[in-house]
Amino acid sequence: MSAVMKFWGRAVAVLTGAVFALVVPAHAWAASKGVDTVAVEAAKYRRRRGGFGFLPIFGGVCCLLVVGGIVLAFVLISRNRRRR
Repeated sequence: MSAVMKFWGRAVAVLTGAVFALVVPAHAWAASKGVDTVAVEAAKYRRRRGGFGFLPIFGGVCCLLVVGGIVLAFVLISRNRRRR
């Protein structure tokens, strides 16, 4: 098996594990607590906030920083494994 296939196999395994470990329990908890109805009501009656229109940009930048940090950690860990 080539190194590329091993890499993609491990990456898919990590992604699948993360989905099963994080997303599925969170979704089950939210569905059992009635959070879905709260989200629907909040979406229906969303008020316009004035003066802070640039704040969603900060959320996007924060998300990109977190994803970049995860990718950087993955690259550094895989580099250290190759040196041995």
